[in-house]
Amino acid sequence: MSGIHPWVGGAAIAVCIAAALMGGLRYWRGRGAGPITTHLLSLAQTLLVAQVGIGLLLLADDRRAPEQLHYLYGTLALAVALAPWFYAPESGPKRLLWFAVTAGIAGALGIRAFMTGTS
Repeated sequence: MSGIHPWVGGAAIAVCIAAALMGGLRYWRGRGAGPITTHLLSLAQTLLVAQVGIGLLLLADDRRAPEQLHYLYGTLALAVALAPWFYAPESGPKRLLWFAVTAGIAGALGIRAFMTGTS
């Protein structure tokens, strides 16, 4: 289980950044989210949820990260990625912008979590 945690983390970071760039580009061009962007944003959130779940399983197995900040960054990445579901407008281009920006922030927090999780 500990071997898959860095791989899913790397995938979550890559997908978060790709979703943020794609969403930002679609917003900047004045287009709607589109199916690919929507799927990327959904995949980013799914990978973050999976990553936190794997991390909790590792904690239950008494495996700890070298630095305590790892847990903070991982939790914040998930919280930031899920925040638009509560705070973004119901529809329109601003909703896409909310999801794109929070995906980018979640990707940055994921990078920090990755850096504090490796020894």
